[in-house]
Amino acid sequence: METRFGYATGLHPKFFPQVFFRGRAGSEKKREVMANHVSSLKRARQTVEKTAVNRANKSKLRGTLRVLREAIAKGDHKLATEQYRETASILDKSVQKGVLHKNTASRYKSRLNARVKAVAPAKAA
Repeated sequence: METRFGYATGLHPKFFPQVFFRGRAGSEKKREVMANHVSSLKRARQTVEKTAVNRANKSKLRGTLRVLREAIAKGDHKLATEQYRETASILDKSVQKGVLHKNTASRYKSRLNARVKAVAPAKAA
């Protein structure tokens, strides 16, 4: 059955909100929300959608961090510098979206910048 935003397309989400749990890789469990009030049904729907958005934002962040760490590992200063700018931007956006705390993002940027500077090419004397 095809799903969209965590809901089976054959079911109306207003009356049948579903929550997905992530267990081991590939094993997603699904359960119905035991809500009785309209407001709690709405809150369950909002939670599912917000969880999907937050998961996508975290995934994008982790992907850019991985690409930056790979560039640092290669020792390519130019690529690492370009990727650092993109990563710092996504870290700042993650703070705005509430995915990361501002101090956590600041710590990431500081440590990553130090690693990028360590890759700096040797100056000709």
